[in-house]
Amino acid sequence: MRSLLILLLVLQVHTDLAAQQLRVAVAGIDHGHVGWILGRKDKTDIQLAGVYSADTALAKRYAKRYGFSEDIIYSNLGKMLDAVKPQAVLAFGSIHSHLAVVEACAPRGIHVMVEKPLAVSVAHARKMEALAKQHNIHLLTNYETSWYPSVARSFQLVQDSNYVGQVRKVVIHDGHQGPKEIGCSPEFLAWLTDPVLNGGGALVDFGCYGANLMTHLMKGEKPIAVTAVTRHYKPSVYPKVEDDATIIVDYPEAQCIIQASWNWPFNRKDMEIYGDKGYVMAPDKNNILRRDPSGTVAEKVTATDIPVYEDPFLYLADVVNGKQNPETGLYALQNNLLVVRILEAAKESARTGKKVKL
Repeated sequence: MRSLLILLLVLQVHTDLAAQQLRVAVAGIDHGHVGWILGRKDKTDIQLAGVYSADTALAKRYAKRYGFSEDIIYSNLGKMLDAVKPQAVLAFGSIHSHLAVVEACAPRGIHVMVEKPLAVSVAHARKMEALAKQHNIHLLTNYETSWYPSVARSFQLVQDSNYVGQVRKVVIHDGHQGPKEIGCSPEFLAWLTDPVLNGGGALVDFGCYGANLMTHLMKGEKPIAVTAVTRHYKPSVYPKVEDDATIIVDYPEAQCIIQASWNWPFNRKDMEIYGDKGYVMAPDKNNILRRDPSGTVAEKVTATDIPVYEDPFLYLADVVNGKQNPETGLYALQNNLLVVRILEAAKESARTGKKVKL
């Protein structure tokens, strides 16, 4: 009798753990960030149920590298979704493929998280929005900077405590030496440097970070105009797309300068926020420098100091389970629809040499 009770208790624990797990599938594996989910160490809260890739040889290599079963690999997205029935799908293919993923998932009631940016164009973004609303699914966009404690602390100082006063100018730098220079895989480079599959080059790849952060800082306010200049410093390396971009986003009372580049001598993701009372600078993930009339203060912040999800998949799980409101914040659909509008206006400005009004 005692053995039976122990067995029943063990079965109940396993049942409870299974119920708490978020069942996910991966759609596309040719994005360099796919290792974030395939190589994720703690599998008790997220269950990887399926992996879709048209390149089965690549999928099998990844199965060996990351230690998942080849039995969960599918070469047809629809068949995978019907077979494994995930609660959410993580899109790790080209930006152009995001629409197809949502078209497959939304009618099945499956939530979607895509890697930044949301879409290659406003037309794609609007179709994705319509599908998400029609079928009542969450559609989130993941950025690395959304995990940064320094970003969360900067927002707290600016929006909650009014530390800097009225925001007037924001300068955001994102980029690195270049995707080829830092060793991105051939399958990643193939679409990242394609103007159709990626929607552009450095302007899209790194300009989206600044547009996302500024849209949140401005509480979703639409800019009045966007001006952009792109450069092609390395045409022999990136013949099809720009490798450097400067984007100026104008608001009635503020301005954002976004510098996106595949030409920095080092990797950088930093932000400077200037107001009429002070400033906040976030040079990296864990540090900020702030100044107001009382003087300059350097802070080191971690996820234990300020509430921030350092794991985007945990955030997704809490959204699906109703613990987080996805309508606000950096992952939000409305924020990222505006990001795509800013990027599209920037591309048009760079093409015509004129300011584009929104």
